[in-house]
Amino acid sequence: MNDLDLLDWREHVARLHLSDLDLTGFRAARDELFRTHPSSPLSAADRAAFTGLGWFPPDPAVVVEAPLRPASGTESIDTGGPDGVLRYRRIAVADTPWGPLTLWWIEAYGGGLFVPVRDGTSGRETYGGGRYLTDTVKGTFGRGLTVLPGDRVRLDANYLYNPSCAYADTWACPLAPPENQVPVPIRAGELTYRP
Repeated sequence: MNDLDLLDWREHVARLHLSDLDLTGFRAARDELFRTHPSSPLSAADRAAFTGLGWFPPDPAVVVEAPLRPASGTESIDTGGPDGVLRYRRIAVADTPWGPLTLWWIEAYGGGLFVPVRDGTSGRETYGGGRYLTDTVKGTFGRGLTVLPGDRVRLDANYLYNPSCAYADTWACPLAPPENQVPVPIRAGELTYRP
């Protein structure tokens, strides 16, 4: 993988997340990106045999609005890779039907909103380290989390997705800290990848 391919991958991801595709179209476009792009987290061998990512069926019940309450403090999360330890600042807590979820601001150049989630499906039906609702540093805007007026957010768990490290050991990803681990299963979004 070269840096320009990775830059192109991130642009495609951002355009996909900002597109007007419905959920079915979004999932099909994500599959195509994973299958064809040289910076896909899938190996070349996996891309050649790829038939699509696994997903829970769409569920309108996992689209919720949640009030936000202020939060403060920082957390250091080891990525396990060349990024080393990253600092995250709590900016708010969303009181969701699944439990409270902290919205993190990545304390790096440019920053970005990051909402990882580990739920009752993790390690069984979904990636053991958890999934992401959004990681704006990587261009995943406006699908899993939308900021609303009046200190509220709209969460759409149909867009929960696996971090790149769920596909290959060559990737390192920050995982959900304990306060973003909820015991209830959220049967929505992307399933464990099975090559």
